[in-house]
Amino acid sequence: MPNTATTHTRHDTRLGLPPTVPRRTRLWRGAVVAGALSLLSLLSVGAAAQTTVTLYGGVRGGGEFEDQNDSTRTLELDSGGTLSLSVDWPLADGRQGQVFYSFQRSALPGSALGQPQDVEIDISYLHVGGRTFFDGSARVGGGYVVGGLGVTFFAPAAAGWSDEIRPSLNLGVGYQWQLAPTVALRAELRSYVTLINSSGEFLCSGGCVVSIRGDVMAQYEGLLGLSVGF
Repeated sequence: MPNTATTHTRHDTRLGLPPTVPRRTRLWRGAVVAGALSLLSLLSVGAAAQTTVTLYGGVRGGGEFEDQNDSTRTLELDSGGTLSLSVDWPLADGRQGQVFYSFQRSALPGSALGQPQDVEIDISYLHVGGRTFFDGSARVGGGYVVGGLGVTFFAPAAAGWSDEIRPSLNLGVGYQWQLAPTVALRAELRSYVTLINSSGEFLCSGGCVVSIRGDVMAQYEGLLGLSVGF
Protein backbone atom coordinates (compact mmCIF):
# COMPACT_ATOMS: atom_id res chain seq x y z
CA MET A 1 0.00 0.00 0.00
CA PRO A 2 1.50 3.38 -0.94
CA ASN A 3 2.59 5.74 1.83
CA THR A 4 0.93 8.94 0.66
CA ALA A 5 -0.09 10.45 3.97
CA THR A 6 0.78 14.06 4.58
CA THR A 7 3.03 14.75 7.57
CA HIS A 8 1.52 17.05 10.17
CA THR A 9 3.63 19.01 12.65
CA ARG A 10 2.46 18.46 16.21
CA HIS A 11 3.20 20.68 19.18
CA ASP A 12 3.35 19.84 22.86
CA THR A 13 3.49 22.54 25.53
CA ARG A 14 2.89 20.19 28.48
CA LEU A 15 6.59 20.26 29.41
CA GLY A 16 6.81 24.01 29.16
CA LEU A 17 8.59 23.98 25.82
CA PRO A 18 7.94 26.65 23.19
CA PRO A 19 5.06 25.78 20.84
CA THR A 20 7.47 26.19 17.91
CA VAL A 21 9.40 23.02 18.88
CA PRO A 22 7.60 19.92 17.49
CA ARG A 23 7.47 16.91 19.83
CA ARG A 24 9.01 14.67 17.17
CA THR A 25 12.01 17.02 16.93
CA ARG A 26 12.57 16.75 20.68
CA LEU A 27 12.22 12.96 20.53
CA TRP A 28 14.87 12.60 17.83
CA ARG A 29 17.21 15.04 19.59
CA GLY A 30 16.93 12.85 22.66
CA ALA A 31 17.64 9.73 20.59
CA VAL A 32 20.74 11.29 19.03
CA VAL A 33 22.07 12.40 22.42
CA ALA A 34 21.40 8.96 23.96
CA GLY A 35 23.13 7.23 21.05
CA ALA A 36 26.14 9.54 21.21
CA LEU A 37 26.57 9.02 24.95
CA SER A 38 26.27 5.25 24.53
CA LEU A 39 28.94 5.24 21.84
CA LEU A 40 31.36 7.40 23.83
CA SER A 41 31.04 5.38 27.03
CA LEU A 42 31.10 1.93 25.46
CA LEU A 43 33.74 2.50 22.80
CA SER A 44 36.15 3.84 25.39
CA VAL A 45 36.42 0.27 26.74
CA GLY A 46 37.91 -0.98 23.48
CA ALA A 47 39.57 2.19 22.26
CA ALA A 48 42.97 0.48 21.94
CA ALA A 49 41.58 -2.29 19.71
CA GLN A 50 40.04 -2.23 16.27
CA THR A 51 36.55 -0.73 16.02
CA THR A 52 34.31 -1.74 13.12
CA VAL A 53 31.53 0.34 11.56
CA THR A 54 28.90 -1.44 9.43
CA LEU A 55 26.27 0.14 7.19
CA TYR A 56 23.31 -2.11 6.33
CA GLY A 57 20.43 -2.12 3.89
CA GLY A 58 17.52 -4.42 4.57
CA VAL A 59 13.83 -5.27 4.58
CA ARG A 60 11.62 -5.40 7.69
CA GLY A 61 8.17 -6.92 8.14
CA GLY A 62 5.72 -7.78 10.90
CA GLY A 63 4.05 -5.63 13.52
CA GLU A 64 0.39 -5.96 14.46
CA PHE A 65 -1.96 -4.04 16.75
CA GLU A 66 -5.50 -4.67 17.92
CA ASP A 67 -8.33 -2.18 17.43
CA GLN A 68 -9.30 -0.99 20.92
CA ASN A 69 -12.95 -0.74 19.85
CA ASP A 70 -13.12 -4.01 17.89
CA SER A 71 -11.08 -6.97 19.20
CA THR A 72 -11.64 -8.90 15.96
CA ARG A 73 -9.90 -6.24 13.88
CA THR A 74 -6.11 -6.29 13.43
CA LEU A 75 -4.06 -3.35 12.16
CA GLU A 76 -0.82 -4.38 10.43
CA LEU A 77 2.25 -2.28 9.70
CA ASP A 78 3.50 -2.16 6.13
CA SER A 79 6.67 -4.08 5.27
CA GLY A 80 9.46 -2.02 3.75
CA GLY A 81 13.12 -1.15 3.40
CA THR A 82 15.43 -0.25 6.26
CA LEU A 83 18.74 1.49 6.86
CA SER A 84 20.87 0.37 9.80
CA LEU A 85 24.23 1.16 11.38
CA SER A 86 26.30 -0.76 13.91
CA VAL A 87 29.54 -0.05 15.76
CA ASP A 88 31.43 -3.11 17.10
CA TRP A 89 34.50 -3.35 19.34
CA PRO A 90 36.42 -6.31 20.85
CA LEU A 91 35.78 -7.41 24.43
CA ALA A 92 38.30 -9.06 26.73
CA ASP A 93 36.66 -12.50 26.44
CA GLY A 94 36.88 -12.59 22.64
CA ARG A 95 33.32 -11.49 21.95
CA GLN A 96 32.34 -8.13 20.48
CA GLY A 97 30.27 -5.33 22.00
CA GLN A 98 27.85 -3.53 19.68
CA VAL A 99 25.70 -0.42 19.41
CA PHE A 100 23.02 -0.97 16.74
CA TYR A 101 20.52 1.45 15.16
CA SER A 102 17.87 0.56 12.55
CA PHE A 103 15.32 2.86 10.85
CA GLN A 104 12.20 2.06 8.82
CA ARG A 105 9.49 4.30 7.37
CA SER A 106 6.36 2.14 7.59
CA ALA A 107 2.62 2.88 7.54
CA LEU A 108 -0.64 1.98 9.26
CA PRO A 109 -3.91 1.51 7.32
CA GLY A 110 -5.77 4.77 6.83
CA SER A 111 -8.80 3.16 8.46
CA ALA A 112 -6.95 3.50 11.79
CA LEU A 113 -7.47 7.25 11.50
CA GLY A 114 -10.65 7.32 9.47
CA GLN A 115 -8.64 8.46 6.44
CA PRO A 116 -8.71 7.09 2.88
CA GLN A 117 -4.90 6.94 2.68
CA ASP A 118 -2.22 5.12 4.63
CA VAL A 119 -0.59 7.00 7.52
CA GLU A 120 3.21 7.03 7.73
CA ILE A 121 4.91 5.92 10.94
CA ASP A 122 8.68 5.90 11.46
CA ILE A 123 9.96 2.98 13.56
CA SER A 124 13.52 2.95 14.89
CA TYR A 125 15.49 0.66 17.18
CA LEU A 126 18.49 1.70 19.28
CA HIS A 127 20.12 -1.27 21.04
CA VAL A 128 23.30 -2.08 22.94
CA GLY A 129 24.47 -5.68 22.74
CA GLY A 130 27.08 -7.78 21.00
CA ARG A 131 28.20 -10.61 18.71
CA THR A 132 29.56 -14.07 19.49
CA PHE A 133 31.07 -16.24 16.75
CA PHE A 134 30.22 -19.93 16.82
CA ASP A 135 32.17 -20.63 13.61
CA GLY A 136 35.30 -18.59 12.88
CA SER A 137 36.11 -15.18 14.36
CA ALA A 138 35.85 -11.46 13.68
CA ARG A 139 39.26 -11.54 11.98
CA VAL A 140 38.60 -14.40 9.53
CA GLY A 141 34.79 -14.33 9.25
CA GLY A 142 32.24 -17.05 9.89
CA GLY A 143 28.88 -17.56 11.56
CA TYR A 144 27.73 -15.71 14.67
CA VAL A 145 24.80 -14.89 16.93
CA VAL A 146 23.91 -11.27 17.66
CA GLY A 147 21.53 -9.46 19.98
CA GLY A 148 20.88 -6.42 22.11
CA LEU A 149 18.61 -4.52 24.47
CA GLY A 150 17.33 -0.98 24.12
CA VAL A 151 14.32 1.03 22.99
CA THR A 152 11.93 1.38 20.07
CA PHE A 153 10.91 4.83 18.80
CA PHE A 154 7.48 5.26 17.17
CA ALA A 155 6.82 8.53 15.30
CA PRO A 156 3.46 8.63 13.47
CA ALA A 157 2.88 11.40 10.95
CA ALA A 158 -0.73 12.23 11.78
CA ALA A 159 -2.51 14.86 13.85
CA GLY A 160 -3.85 13.56 17.16
CA TRP A 161 -1.28 10.73 17.39
CA SER A 162 1.71 10.96 19.70
CA ASP A 163 5.30 9.73 19.50
CA GLU A 164 6.11 6.82 21.80
CA ILE A 165 9.21 5.12 23.24
CA ARG A 166 9.05 1.50 24.44
CA PRO A 167 11.67 -1.04 25.69
CA SER A 168 12.72 -3.71 23.20
CA LEU A 169 15.25 -6.39 22.37
CA ASN A 170 16.63 -8.09 19.26
CA LEU A 171 18.11 -11.52 18.55
CA GLY A 172 19.60 -12.80 15.33
CA VAL A 173 22.10 -14.87 13.43
CA GLY A 174 24.58 -13.79 10.80
CA TYR A 175 27.52 -14.69 8.62
CA GLN A 176 30.61 -12.61 7.84
CA TRP A 177 32.77 -12.88 4.72
CA GLN A 178 36.19 -11.26 5.12
CA LEU A 179 37.04 -9.36 1.90
CA ALA A 180 40.24 -7.72 3.18
CA PRO A 181 41.96 -7.33 6.58
CA THR A 182 39.70 -4.39 7.49
CA VAL A 183 36.75 -4.89 5.10
CA ALA A 184 33.99 -7.50 5.39
CA LEU A 185 30.51 -8.33 4.12
CA ARG A 186 27.76 -9.32 6.58
CA ALA A 187 24.37 -10.99 6.12
CA GLU A 188 21.99 -11.11 9.10
CA LEU A 189 18.49 -12.14 10.09
CA ARG A 190 17.16 -10.33 13.18
CA SER A 191 13.93 -10.49 15.13
CA TYR A 192 12.69 -7.60 17.30
CA VAL A 193 10.30 -7.74 20.25
CA THR A 194 8.89 -4.49 21.65
CA LEU A 195 7.01 -4.39 24.97
CA ILE A 196 3.93 -2.28 24.30
CA ASN A 197 1.95 -3.16 27.46
CA SER A 198 -0.96 -0.94 26.44
CA SER A 199 -4.66 -1.54 27.10
CA GLY A 200 -5.56 1.30 24.75
CA GLU A 201 -4.65 4.81 23.61
CA PHE A 202 -1.21 3.70 22.40
CA LEU A 203 0.15 6.40 20.04
CA CYS A 204 -3.04 8.40 20.64
CA SER A 205 -2.80 11.81 22.33
CA GLY A 206 -6.39 12.84 21.64
CA GLY A 207 -8.57 13.14 18.58
CA CYS A 208 -7.94 9.59 17.32
CA VAL A 209 -10.77 7.91 15.43
CA VAL A 210 -9.44 4.46 16.35
CA SER A 211 -7.31 3.58 19.39
CA ILE A 212 -4.95 0.61 19.27
CA ARG A 213 -3.60 -1.72 21.93
CA GLY A 214 -1.24 -4.66 22.38
CA ASP A 215 1.15 -6.36 24.77
CA VAL A 216 4.11 -6.95 22.44
CA MET A 217 5.03 -6.15 18.86
CA ALA A 218 7.23 -8.52 16.85
CA GLN A 219 9.11 -7.61 13.67
CA TYR A 220 11.59 -9.47 11.46
CA GLU A 221 14.41 -8.09 9.35
CA GLY A 222 16.89 -9.30 6.75
CA LEU A 223 20.11 -7.26 6.47
CA LEU A 224 23.13 -7.04 4.18
CA GLY A 225 25.99 -4.85 5.37
CA LEU A 226 29.49 -3.65 4.52
CA SER A 227 31.95 -3.39 7.45
CA VAL A 228 35.06 -1.25 7.66
CA GLY A 229 37.58 -1.48 10.53
CA PHE A 230 39.54 1.44 11.95
